[in-house]
Amino acid sequence: MPLSDAIPALLVLADGTTYRGWSFGATGTAIGEVVFNTGMTGYQEVLTDPSYCGQIVIFTYPELGNTGVNLEDDESVRPQVKGAIARNICHRPSNWRSTQSLPDYLKHHQIPGIYGIDTRALTRKIRLFGAMNGGISTSILDEAELLEQVQAAPNMAGLNLVREVTTPTVYEWSDPTIPAWEFKPEAGENQEASFTVVALDFGVKRNILRRLSSYGCWVIVVPANTTPEEILSYNPDGIFLSNGPGDPAAVTEGIETTKALLLSQKPIFGICMGHQILGHALGAETYKLKFGHRGLNQPAGLQQRVEITSQNHSFAIDPDSLPDAVVEVSHLNLNDRTVAGVRHKSLPIFSVQYHPEASPGPHDADYLFEQFVQEMRTARQAIKAKVG
Repeated sequence: MPLSDAIPALLVLADGTTYRGWSFGATGTAIGEVVFNTGMTGYQEVLTDPSYCGQIVIFTYPELGNTGVNLEDDESVRPQVKGAIARNICHRPSNWRSTQSLPDYLKHHQIPGIYGIDTRALTRKIRLFGAMNGGISTSILDEAELLEQVQAAPNMAGLNLVREVTTPTVYEWSDPTIPAWEFKPEAGENQEASFTVVALDFGVKRNILRRLSSYGCWVIVVPANTTPEEILSYNPDGIFLSNGPGDPAAVTEGIETTKALLLSQKPIFGICMGHQILGHALGAETYKLKFGHRGLNQPAGLQQRVEITSQNHSFAIDPDSLPDAVVEVSHLNLNDRTVAGVRHKSLPIFSVQYHPEASPGPHDADYLFEQFVQEMRTARQAIKAKVG
């Protein structure tokens, strides 16, 4: 698109910093927490990840939209971000799977974006001063006016955004759009569903459900406010706590539900928000990171084992608040030593602060799904032995 046809856009941060560029996607105004993602691929998965609800994402990779978008790579029913920030935008994608350009896709879903700004300088600013609220607008080009709206918006700390992204109704997972090239585990390929898993939906990604299904799980997805009694009425072999957006400490219904589910002694597996919710249920506290971890190459591990992981979170478990008598740290983020995984010392309960389903990202941590299945298998055998 020639710049003579481009629509001017304004980006204002809460500290008053301004950037002027050009609009892509929808016109209008969007306000949210400005964060950055360092992944070189997977922009569609990022845009549709419910964990980004309430946020404006800076893409550090300088070219965005080259491969367009397609139905198969959506992680939810629509884009979940408030807005997008890029250096350069491709209006004519080239990829055999592409069905639509990125600008047209965001325009269709009423998501504004801004491009043509120095995303390197903007990312360095967020790293230095931390994630902060910001606003993108094509209709408010006066800096002071947009700044006033940005500063009036609530901060991410204390926000319960799970209510905006959780499923309104119970459903059984099935996905007819799984492509032939979808990564399949040797342990789960072609298995019939043999374990019932209830997934508590705090903002679950579709690929998590695909991975569980790939490992032989029949998955029932329930709303975040589902009671423990309702969850256990399905007689699940295991319980999954999903990823999601916002401040985990504000998701009080999820914490209380998880506390009750711990008493069932059933296998429990949590990812990201689910990891944080589990931490709270076990008696720990969480805190907000300066700028969070969002990318595809975050190292995590412990005791000389390293996994390269996909991560997307703003909060972390406070290690000093963990009850050492019952919980141990299983993984650390090896960049900043924050808690990246925990497990119960005597119960089949564990969680990680990253995305083993890797959508997008590496497959190093996919074994965690097999670990969850093995815990369910062991628990079922123990029940049979007791009955016998």
